[in-house]
Amino acid sequence: MIPTITIGPHRLFLGDAYETRAKLGFQDCDLFDPPYLIRASGGGRYRKKRPMMDQLIIEDLHKDFDHSIINPLQCGAVVVFAHNDQLPKLLPLLDGSFHRQALCVWQKTNPQPIANKHYRSDLEYYVHAWSRGYHPAGAIGDKLRHSRVSSPRGAAKFDHPTPKPDALMDKIVGNVAGETICDPFMGTGSTGVAAIRAGRIFTGIEHNPKHFETAVARCTAAFQERAAA
Repeated sequence: MIPTITIGPHRLFLGDAYETRAKLGFQDCDLFDPPYLIRASGGGRYRKKRPMMDQLIIEDLHKDFDHSIINPLQCGAVVVFAHNDQLPKLLPLLDGSFHRQALCVWQKTNPQPIANKHYRSDLEYYVHAWSRGYHPAGAIGDKLRHSRVSSPRGAAKFDHPTPKPDALMDKIVGNVAGETICDPFMGTGSTGVAAIRAGRIFTGIEHNPKHFETAVARCTAAFQERAAA
């Protein structure tokens, strides 16, 4: 039995993303931020000021992910965050699995001051791919493929190495069609908070008990705020 927390119509599972997602059935959108494929070593003199990179290694969030979790038979659309080094494999997979796709970016207004023998991480990519009937939602003013926001810092990171800004997740959820959203790599629940605030039905999966506990607290608060509004 997979440990499950129910918050109104929303479900949060503590368990393996691949095993759990396969059992959940169809969702209108799988929206997730999987482990990146990045070089987490190095960093020169700035390394001591980059505990985030050490945390990436400890939590195995730097070794890519199994692309088989992207299943067009189980979702109408998918939104996948990715490091640019993952795009050469990810884009052809999505192109062969869905009707259309768009490569989108969010620009960090406060990137880390280091390149680590690469380009500075002032841009991050996400791909929105959809089957027929699940094309991007929103008014024409909402259908921009970029967002310019700051990365979370300090307490807003919820002790996670790669949290996404609330403003970014609100925008992406607003561009997703349908009512049900699943995040197989839920982390601290940023997707869930955005989905609940937007009146969608959220399902999240997280294997790290500490992050799962944070996600439960954040999603519960978002649900209570919406109920009180």
